[in-house]
Amino acid sequence: MSSLPLSDLPGPLPALPAPAAPARSPYAPARLARHTLTLLPLLLIGAWAAADWRTVRDGAARLAAADPWWLLAGLFFTCTGWVVAALVRQGSIPDRLPPGLLLASQFAAGAANHVLPASIGAHAVTLRFLQGQGIPLARGTASLAPYSLVKPIAKTVVLLGFLIGFPELLHLGELVPDRRTLFLVAAGVVVVLGTATVLVTTVRPLRRPLLGFVRTALTDARILHTRPSRILALWGGAAATPLLQASVIASVGFALGLPLSWTQVTLALLLASTAVGAVPAPGGIGPVDAALVFTMVTFGAPMGLAAATVIGYRVLTVWVPLLPGALVLSIMVQRKIL
Repeated sequence: MSSLPLSDLPGPLPALPAPAAPARSPYAPARLARHTLTLLPLLLIGAWAAADWRTVRDGAARLAAADPWWLLAGLFFTCTGWVVAALVRQGSIPDRLPPGLLLASQFAAGAANHVLPASIGAHAVTLRFLQGQGIPLARGTASLAPYSLVKPIAKTVVLLGFLIGFPELLHLGELVPDRRTLFLVAAGVVVVLGTATVLVTTVRPLRRPLLGFVRTALTDARILHTRPSRILALWGGAAATPLLQASVIASVGFALGLPLSWTQVTLALLLASTAVGAVPAPGGIGPVDAALVFTMVTFGAPMGLAAATVIGYRVLTVWVPLLPGALVLSIMVQRKIL
């Protein structure tokens, strides 16, 4: 053994300085992709404006001279839409969620929804919120199934109700798709379902998580439909969503002097969103806008007024809440709610 006193023993070796972290390039691919996705709605609106600049210019001039009270009514219906979105989210999951935070998460999700296509941004924000509330990822992911399925079903029921309740609006020969269009739609549905079936049956790593997802979704759906409050929130909110959207459009149209009734505007939105709503554009911007303008023109609205109405609708539902929604999203992330 060494005869050195304990005080003379060598101490621990000094720690080597940590290597400096490599400088992050401001042009990293992830950052460029994020900036590109943020600007995507603006690029889509810009492309549409460039394609028909004269119509957009006339519509913007009319919007500047619109009735402010009808525009305030449109803003009210826009805010009500966030409350209804929170109701539908609550109705799609058995666990009780804090109402205030749920509403804030849906307001923040609205900003993300206009950046990524097919509601991916809104679903991602909602999943982060559910995980922050202690809900397992499997159950949170399964809640997207009733949310995503009930909304188009409820919208179709509302559309059928309008067509049955207002048969005088059925004479819409220009809006009825021809056989070729119906064949392409049917072929697309068959291809998607066939591809999904082949992947599930042949790719084993996908089979187990997918079966678990389906099992959890079916179990939660059965639980939800034994609770009247959840049924009302889920189905009632899903049916009210297109009616509130149509009320925003109609309010903007009335502010501009659009010669269409609320029923015609609602039916135009239902037809347009049903026809091209499956196109994966951020927030439906682009395809739905063009289809909505075409449908309102078919109902007898002037092209300039129809375009101005759609522009005003996008201003109230996208551009006005975009910055506040992004701020709420940032605050919720900083507070680790998301």
